[in-house]
Amino acid sequence: MLKVGDKAPNFSIENDSGEKISLKNFKGKTVVLYFYPKDMTSGCTIEACDFRDLQKKFQKKEAVILGVSKDSIERHKKFKGKYDLNFQLLADTEGEVCDLFDVIKEKSMYGRKFMGIERTTYIIGPDGKIQKIYNKVKVKDHAKSVLEEI
Repeated sequence: MLKVGDKAPNFSIENDSGEKISLKNFKGKTVVLYFYPKDMTSGCTIEACDFRDLQKKFQKKEAVILGVSKDSIERHKKFKGKYDLNFQLLADTEGEVCDLFDVIKEKSMYGRKFMGIERTTYIIGPDGKIQKIYNKVKVKDHAKSVLEEI
């Protein structure tokens, strides 16, 4: 289980353009690594659009936003295009990055239990260490809270 002060695990994964992205590519910048359940769903859309709308303010603080879900590159492209998202979405189709950051949890919907991504955000400092972890994120005002924290 990761905690504040730990070195964030490195990973290499494809983004929505099919390019390989590694966490180490962002050394020297603050990284907002946010995990969300599924493209095109209401809560995930609100969260993504809030990050989109604050993108310039994150850039002023030299922060990079990376959204991660288990959706495919093609689905990410559609999601990004439909909502004009201005940051990278990472396609963790095998769940490897989700496992590294321990975001796969038991969830329930309509009485049915299943394993899925628990909405979680990590702020990773320029030194590669975890500065803040938001678990069980509530979408409303989350992006604003993250921006204020940086």
